[in-house]
Amino acid sequence: MKTETLTMPQLGESVTEGTISLWLVKPGDTVKKYDPIAEVITDKVTAEVPSSFDGVIDKLLAEEGDTLQVGEAIVTLQVSGGSTEVAATEEAVPAIEETPVSSDQSMKKRYSPAVLKLSAEHGIDLEQVSGTGAGGRITRKDLLKIVETGQIKQPDTVEAPTIESVPAAKPAEQRESAQPSRPQAAKSTASTTEDGDIEIPTAGVRQAIATNMVRSKHEAPHAWLMIEVDVTNLVEARNRHKDAFFKQEGVKLTFLPFFMKATVEGLKKHPIMNSTWAGDKIIQKKAINLSLAVATQEALFVPVVKNADELSIKGLARSIDDFGKRAQAGRLSSSEMQGGTFTVNNTGSFGSIQSAPILNFPQAAILSVESIVKRPVWINGMFAARDMVNLCMSIDHRVLDGLVAGQFLQTVKQSLESIDPNQLSLY
Repeated sequence: MKTETLTMPQLGESVTEGTISLWLVKPGDTVKKYDPIAEVITDKVTAEVPSSFDGVIDKLLAEEGDTLQVGEAIVTLQVSGGSTEVAATEEAVPAIEETPVSSDQSMKKRYSPAVLKLSAEHGIDLEQVSGTGAGGRITRKDLLKIVETGQIKQPDTVEAPTIESVPAAKPAEQRESAQPSRPQAAKSTASTTEDGDIEIPTAGVRQAIATNMVRSKHEAPHAWLMIEVDVTNLVEARNRHKDAFFKQEGVKLTFLPFFMKATVEGLKKHPIMNSTWAGDKIIQKKAINLSLAVATQEALFVPVVKNADELSIKGLARSIDDFGKRAQAGRLSSSEMQGGTFTVNNTGSFGSIQSAPILNFPQAAILSVESIVKRPVWINGMFAARDMVNLCMSIDHRVLDGLVAGQFLQTVKQSLESIDPNQLSLY
């Protein structure tokens, strides 16, 4: 027998890490090639990780809730073709824990929910712990070792120098200074928690979303634009056709496919909008693949409508309906989250009238379609009630300037306002 190691796969474009949400196997289990061994969550997808070998599970190298970088080892298997003693592998664990901590401490403060829970339960000040994980990260095993060996730092060790340096402290002050280290740990993990508050661990999809959003805001200099569009004719056209469309196609005719179609027209006329930042160059994409933000109660998924410029209103409506249903059921695949070149976000579906969306890194632009509202508008010397919508866009100012972004929005506006309810083509 020989030992093989499986690593965290890259489950989407620009994805750099994944969170183990559920182990589907345990040590000693026999697996076949392509059998799922774990569920992994990223900011883009929840997916099953398959085994690459036939063999027996040796060790799970991460806990549920742990976040690992792409390429980092997650499990070892015993497979045919050599000899490796499991006992020898297990004996290597203490040796690893005893080795000096690397000078790289970039991941030290990336705590998993399991680490936070253990530190709070046992009064461990995480600032005092040296992590053995990648980048100095503190693992659950680090804390269990501290608990088992009783090496939790006590107040006399941490606070004694401070107490001795105050020669005439009052008794009450001495008692306050000599409090155990448990409150210090509680302060670092839940300093504002009060009775009745609910703590929600930021693991899984939410943590992955947070990480990607922070990266986007830190790396891409955002600029924002908004344009007002009169969609009175669009509203009339859609109301005329929605019932017949649903009866014939079995899919609801929403406003979103019309906005996506207008976006495609804008991208075809201003192709630089369909670009990504690549460090030392800008990549202008040939394919128009629209990423579509689909929200559930727990997470935000961004499936991609491939070659959206080749689809009619009917085709776009079917894609939207399909992605929405499968996102709610948790059945979107990782391949369906990759390859997007421009993102459309339907924030108007929950009543928003203005927003400043964060870029879907590394794309150069994202367009938010806000809620359609009826407002008085001055037309031909008089006020008239019109259906109006705000289109809000964020751009990566490294790639795009205000001029081309404004021209793009004007093209989208003209496309929407030129819709004729009497000559609407849905196919």
